[in-house]
Amino acid sequence: MSKKLLIGTGVALSLIFSPFSQAFAVDQTVGERKQVENVAHRGATGYAPENTIAAFDLAVDMKADYIEIDVQRSKDGKLVLIHDTTVDRTTDGTGKVGDLTFEQLRSLDAGSWKGEQFVGELILTFEEILDRYHGKIGILIELKAPELYPGIEEQVAEVLKERNLDKPQNEKIIIQSFNFESVKRVDQLLPQVPVGVLTSNRADTTFEALQEFSTYADWFNPSYGIVTEELVNQVHSQGMQIGSWTVRSQEAADFLLEMGVDAIISDYPDYVDPRN
Repeated sequence: MSKKLLIGTGVALSLIFSPFSQAFAVDQTVGERKQVENVAHRGATGYAPENTIAAFDLAVDMKADYIEIDVQRSKDGKLVLIHDTTVDRTTDGTGKVGDLTFEQLRSLDAGSWKGEQFVGELILTFEEILDRYHGKIGILIELKAPELYPGIEEQVAEVLKERNLDKPQNEKIIIQSFNFESVKRVDQLLPQVPVGVLTSNRADTTFEALQEFSTYADWFNPSYGIVTEELVNQVHSQGMQIGSWTVRSQEAADFLLEMGVDAIISDYPDYVDPRN
């Protein structure tokens, strides 16, 4: 059973029996969109270079609920934000992230590939992002290829604990990974922090697989190409929430809203939230 299920059940029961619940239902606007968590994928990367201050600041301005970040580790042990396991695509450098020191990574231009207005954007540290954005916006932390960085789960957990971000009142922190063993390890280290499994594999959507995930995960986060209404219902029946990725079109956002997912991870936060 998901560690958040009991809390969620209590909240649900309180709403069912609340004298305000019926009035609330009546007052809802016809055609109003279901509330979902609007997650800016690596920041608002449709408009700014991924995993940079420019992208994260824009996500905050666009009223996203979360920013999603990718955490890896430099050769000398610094936790850094970058998606690919090499720097080639998103910087002016070359090489594997884990083969470069933090000083080498920090010297790279991580913005100009997206446009000349972003020249000088830097590869950021995990600590910098926590200090700059926690309290302003939720942070969805992806451990990227953790199998390349033994002990990264403990390192991430320690950084969060140093900032008291391992406590229940700070549930705007979520940790996820494609590496299920890594997710299990994080759940053991940070039992009060929600964790999620990422997948694009339909084999992970069976009843048996979802039941196994629910023993340690709070979120099941599949690619939108395998999302169905039945899957959403099955995930919910196991006490988990479902967040889907990566939305890069209005049609994809509308589809996921129709399916009733709990979070939409998008390069374009404005596709999810029409206020923008």
